Amino acid sequence: MIKFPEGFKEHYSELTDWAEFSKILGKPLRKSIRINTLKISVKDILKRLEQEWELKQIPWVKEGFFIKDKKGERTDIGNIPEHNEGLFYIQEAASMIPALVVDPKPGERILDMCASPGGKTTHMAAMMQNKGKITAADIREDRIAILKRNIARMGVKNCEIIKKPGQQFKNMQFDKVLVDAPCSGTGTMRLQEEIDRWDLKIASRLGFEQKSLLHSAFCVLKKGGILVYSTCSLEPEENEKVIDWLLKRHKKSYLDEITIPNLKCSNPFLEHKGSKFDPQIRKCLRIWPQDNNTSGFFIAKIKKRK
Repeated sequence: MIKFPEGFKEHYSELTDWAEFSKILGKPLRKSIRINTLKISVKDILKRLEQEWELKQIPWVKEGFFIKDKKGERTDIGNIPEHNEGLFYIQEAASMIPALVVDPKPGERILDMCASPGGKTTHMAAMMQNKGKITAADIREDRIAILKRNIARMGVKNCEIIKKPGQQFKNMQFDKVLVDAPCSGTGTMRLQEEIDRWDLKIASRLGFEQKSLLHSAFCVLKKGGILVYSTCSLEPEENEKVIDWLLKRHKKSYLDEITIPNLKCSNPFLEHKGSKFDPQIRKCLRIWPQDNNTSGFFIAKIKKRK
């Protein structure tokens, strides 16, 4: 029986269906992987794994699979040879969506502003067939080290890694930018210890940094380019409110529709705590954990007028 912190039920009852939300919190997240098509085909890796592992297609990602041990004895998917060889990346199923929304093409110049540990970076590199250029940035040495290891393991050749805050990419221009922003991570709560750490003050504190990163990303975006903002937070303060701020701050910004077949989504908030948001925000993706039995996620697709 999960014990919820004071104010937890009241808060989320105002945002979503409490019965469905609380029920999904009692279930562990399903393990999932994304096949690295830079090194192997989906068909070939499935042949290598099918004897010991049960794989089920993630409905919205053709290279993504939910995975579990057929005997129910193993959870060490990260220790098997195929992982060490970079044939797949362990990645939560909803976390694969932002790269799909960016939709990077071979030859494009992409900025991944908060790149570590590299799941979305390596996903985009595979979609680009290692052609074009990804600039992957992060700010801490330990995170850069993890990013470098994953880039090398996955055989990514079109990526430069830079230790630099996202706000410092001035005088540069990119076709597309991904801002998978630092966030409170409330969408990933599925264990008691994670729920015990719940603190809404974190969401409020992060708002300034999220807006700063988004502003900087829009400034280095080419006219006609695409900027994707994502978080694994459930809080409107980190999601709809941040996008509403950008739309008001930059008159050349507007939101584009996002279409991800077979993905269930909930309605974004068009108002919260007395604040009304730009009607365009209905185009954002708001994913609650109970929608697809995944982490919660928020994704916005922003374009810059020519």
